[in-house]
Amino acid sequence: METVLRGIAIYFVLLIVLRLSGRRSLAQATPFDFVLLLIIAETTQQALLGDDFSMINAILLIITLFTTDVALSYVKQWSPRAALLMDGAPTVLISRGQPDAEALRRARVSVEDVLEAARQKHGLQRLEEIEFAILEPSGSLSIVPKSGG
Repeated sequence: METVLRGIAIYFVLLIVLRLSGRRSLAQATPFDFVLLLIIAETTQQALLGDDFSMINAILLIITLFTTDVALSYVKQWSPRAALLMDGAPTVLISRGQPDAEALRRARVSVEDVLEAARQKHGLQRLEEIEFAILEPSGSLSIVPKSGG
């Protein structure tokens, strides 16, 4: 039973930490982010398994983590509020060519990041060509070009 409780606790701790770290860190991984992910994975493994490195314990943990994930997906379907809490909401970073400095700061996204996405996705060069730039809950940037521009 301790293994199941450890698994559920670690799942929620990781979910909270990833939510608090922001969507950008998941969408635009740097080498630093990758190294951090490896360290977190090793630390998580130690916290999950404790002193029991048996196959049964590992299998039980895998089943617990997947079951927790599936259960939370059902909770998100039933409760839009829970889905918003767990996944977040889209954030408008640029509206009608005007950057929202506070939204950019909170999301830790620079105007240069937005312009890079606009160039890659639509060939846009300037902010004035962007109708909306939205940071999606998945961490990706959606760019809506201005009509006729």
